[in-house]
Amino acid sequence: MNTGLKTTIIILMTIALLFGFLHLFLPGFKYNFERLHVFLFNLCCGGTIILYHTEKEKKLSFTGLIFLLLSISYAILAFTMIYIPAMIISLILAGIVEKIRIKRFSAFPVAFFRKTDTSEKFHQASLLCLSTGLVISCLVILNNEYLEIISMPKLKLDTFFLGFSFPVSLITMSLIFSLMEKNNARQVLCMKEIGFWNVNLGVIVFFLFIIFEKLLPQVFVTGILFLTVIMIFMLYRKIGRRLQQKNFLTSGMTFLLVTAVTGILYILFQFTSDYSPDKYRWLLKVHAFAALYGWNLCGLSIICRYDDFPIRLHSKGIILMHWVTVMALAPLGIYYRPFAVLAAISYVCVLFIILFSKGNNIQPEF
Repeated sequence: MNTGLKTTIIILMTIALLFGFLHLFLPGFKYNFERLHVFLFNLCCGGTIILYHTEKEKKLSFTGLIFLLLSISYAILAFTMIYIPAMIISLILAGIVEKIRIKRFSAFPVAFFRKTDTSEKFHQASLLCLSTGLVISCLVILNNEYLEIISMPKLKLDTFFLGFSFPVSLITMSLIFSLMEKNNARQVLCMKEIGFWNVNLGVIVFFLFIIFEKLLPQVFVTGILFLTVIMIFMLYRKIGRRLQQKNFLTSGMTFLLVTAVTGILYILFQFTSDYSPDKYRWLLKVHAFAALYGWNLCGLSIICRYDDFPIRLHSKGIILMHWVTVMALAPLGIYYRPFAVLAAISYVCVLFIILFSKGNNIQPEF
């Protein structure tokens, strides 16, 4: 990945984080900063990096550049509630993703039902999830703002905007499986297949239960996803190749386990008599930061440096700094301005070290 694209990603990811804190500096602002907070990271940066990784070009293609520019336009339009142009752009973006997916894979995802590489399955699922999410967000805008055919409390734009984190999660899963040693043992193949279907179907079913506000099924599905992540984590620790990337992805999977635990806790707290969204807002923020800037960032950063490893950085040191930023400074930054500033500075340092540290030919020891 060239310097220009890396710089653009750092700028967009930093702005995305800053929008998560702007409510402290601009109280009472009529627009929802959360939309840009999520969009700039997951759709603009995440979506562009996924396409870059799919096309396997040395630099971002013209199609990828168009996606990046249009996704930024979409984020701004959705943020400012200018919906008709946003709907049109979302469909164009979905078309771009599908064009790239079909060129790399096939129109119908037949590979899902064949004995093909699990990494490739997750990769195609990531692209499908991205294009589907764009189309669904368009339909939700059409329903809520114009047609009003379906009326449900959870059937709102902000709920579906969170779905743009799923493609990034799936592409990270693709990376994890791509870095596993080839092993044709029946048990290993079975675990890989279970991991693929549990993750993909589990996320879809869980999202449906959120829409229909079914709390107990949410706990059940989250429990299955949690056990599936543990299974994948154990499989990766056992047969994952001993590369520097393994440190980052292991850290990322630990972030993912944190999101599973915090997600289950938040659902359970909704059963309590004194539950209110404001009371447990801090837990939801910890969950969101661990997912976006923890788990998702680990996968995206490895894609950005895919051809550069091993790179000159103290893996344990940068991972520790990453954890302090995501799990301590950022959640505190939601409530206190000084921590918001510290989180932003620390986050920029983490991004700069990961994306711009020099490469070498020495393979680190583990």
